[in-house]
Amino acid sequence: MKAIIPVAGAGTKLRPHTYTQPKALIPLAGKTILSIIVDQLEEAGITEFVFVVGYLGEKIQHYVEKKYPHLTCHFVQQNARQGTGHAILLTRDVVQNDEILIVLGDTICECDFTEIINSPVSLLGVKKVDDPRNFGVAELNEEGTITRVIEKPQIPKSNLALVGLYKIRETKQLYKCLEDNYRDQVKSHDEFQLTDALDCMIQHGVKFNAFKVTNWFDCGRKETLLETNAIMLKKYKPSAVPPTIPYENTIIIPPVSIGEGCNIKNSIIGPNVAIGDNTVVSYSIVKDSIIGSFSNLYEVVLKSSLIGSDANIRGLSQSLNIGDNTEIDLG
Repeated sequence: MKAIIPVAGAGTKLRPHTYTQPKALIPLAGKTILSIIVDQLEEAGITEFVFVVGYLGEKIQHYVEKKYPHLTCHFVQQNARQGTGHAILLTRDVVQNDEILIVLGDTICECDFTEIINSPVSLLGVKKVDDPRNFGVAELNEEGTITRVIEKPQIPKSNLALVGLYKIRETKQLYKCLEDNYRDQVKSHDEFQLTDALDCMIQHGVKFNAFKVTNWFDCGRKETLLETNAIMLKKYKPSAVPPTIPYENTIIIPPVSIGEGCNIKNSIIGPNVAIGDNTVVSYSIVKDSIIGSFSNLYEVVLKSSLIGSDANIRGLSQSLNIGDNTEIDLG
């Protein structure tokens, strides 16, 4: 089985960070969004990955090759962003007829990946949501078999949203539906959607069962990214930084994640804070925030903030959304 991870999107909802950093490489609880996904799949036994890259794709490739040299990785370029259906279609020559597990690159799911991989039928991950109009939606019969999927319906007949996790055994049929839709210009919301190809498969007799994920984190916006960071920190890093690390005159309120080479003094850090490597924090209070690597914070008060790498901030603030290579003086 091969895992396909589309990471070609520009991440417009997370700008200015995604001007210089792919969305999938934004730090999260001491890792990155992408590394959390890959680690989950590797733990379940997948060793071959196909990454669909585009915007800043060279950074994705460099990161993956450096961090996961032991995995078999393929990189497929999507130069024109025409939707998830188009992205998956580009992987046809690499996948051939192997079974695949598709995981969208801005989505983190908690579920039993081993059970999903070993399923004798194709599966679509779903979760109940209050307003399904912004998602792909699955309609089920009484046996739990999916009878239809539709992308962002105006009048949903179901509140089961597709979470961006798809196990597909019938790859030959998938690529035929993708190819037919592309040839016939079948689009939803001006893009070639994977959802439309899946519905094509269903209408041609391919059986899909639904499985409900335990948790689903959409990391495509600042607010949801910070919420996910807090949840992940509580799960993976519930304790404070060990006292052997000398942070002068500093209070650490867990959960926090502090990268290597950081210099922190005369500050209060936490709760729910992730700080990248080699960042300097002085005379500051930081809570519920993500701070990138090689940044410098001096005399600031930050809450619910997302700070990129190589940022230099002086003064006082309450909530910021600052990209990489930024210098701000709020004094």
